[in-house]
Amino acid sequence: MLRYLPFLLILALWIYAFVDCLNTPEKEVRGLPKIAWVFVILLFGEVLIGPVAWLIAGRPRAAARPRGGGRQWVAPDDNPEFLKSLRRDQGDPPPAG
Repeated sequence: MLRYLPFLLILALWIYAFVDCLNTPEKEVRGLPKIAWVFVILLFGEVLIGPVAWLIAGRPRAAARPRGGGRQWVAPDDNPEFLKSLRRDQGDPPPAG
């Protein structure tokens, strides 16, 4: 069973890189056009050159991907909009500041 582990790891990396490349928007791909990266990953996947090249040179950097629609989560007690809605619900006048 242990002798199949390297083959399974290579296959898993190959599939991950291929699916990641397909799911990455065209404008975020670095280095080559997206279709060229697909061919590189498929042709050189068995020797790990294609998937590793995609992960190092073609994949967009983590900072380039927007997360959660661009808004950052704020705790309710720090969110001024939430605090205003509580005051409206309770009928309290807004603060003077």
